[in-house]
Amino acid sequence: MKYIHFIVNPISGKGKHKIRKEDLEAFFPSNEYKIVVDYSEYKKHAIELTKNAVAKNPEMIVACGGDGTIHEVASGLVNTSIALGILPVGSGNGLASNLSIPKDFEKAIRIIKQGNESAIDVGSINNHYFFSNMGLGIDALIIKKYENMPTRNLSTYVKASLQSAMGYKANKAIVHCNDTVFEVNPMLLFISNSNEMGYNMSLTPKASLQDGWLDLLVVSKLNILEQLYFGSLVLMSKTEKFKKANSQLVKEVKIEMENKDSIAMQLDGEYYESKTNIFKISILEGSLKVVN
Repeated sequence: MKYIHFIVNPISGKGKHKIRKEDLEAFFPSNEYKIVVDYSEYKKHAIELTKNAVAKNPEMIVACGGDGTIHEVASGLVNTSIALGILPVGSGNGLASNLSIPKDFEKAIRIIKQGNESAIDVGSINNHYFFSNMGLGIDALIIKKYENMPTRNLSTYVKASLQSAMGYKANKAIVHCNDTVFEVNPMLLFISNSNEMGYNMSLTPKASLQDGWLDLLVVSKLNILEQLYFGSLVLMSKTEKFKKANSQLVKEVKIEMENKDSIAMQLDGEYYESKTNIFKISILEGSLKVVN
């Protein structure tokens, strides 16, 4: 009998999904599967629920939510034998899209039942993980504004981006990578493990979850016209055409930000504030099993 543990964020995707245990049991007959379903109640609760689920040793833990829920669940499965399953019911769904997991509920369930596993790389930053991307530039401010908006969709993400562009002030950073050191006042300091951020947009369209590299993208401070042009390239996933972008593959990066009380950053589309101004980032090759 196969044991699958589901962790559901009931408010992902505006709470329209209503994933209940009875719904899941209809697809997983009790003579073949043991099904356990937990519901997260607040931000970071899925981390605790995942830890408790791992102790019960299921074959798979399925994150039912958006990128934030997936991030919390996946963080507890790095370097374990337990596979991550995904039922994408959030707004952006960047990692699920990169793994070709459909938003259609029954099609995503079919992938979970088939159980085909592969190993993907994971990004590590200080004591945290990221699976799609992280950033220490304007993207963190965009996420902060986006999280405070009454609705979450592509139009509100674009609105948050435009608002952020008007008032963003870059913090000086010293970047160590590939045996070089450079100083920059970045509008964007972005490190990606995947080729999609969500909403079918990409800053790093050539990035791969399985190539053993992280994609570093640094864009210095821009004037408003340059920001609008760069934004249009992001929407078209053609950032490689932007001549002011510094893009390179990295295994490890050290970033020293201008010393402040806290540094804004985003991890997989979730806003965080860090009390340190030094960030050590590296790739953990093939350290997460996923079902796709």
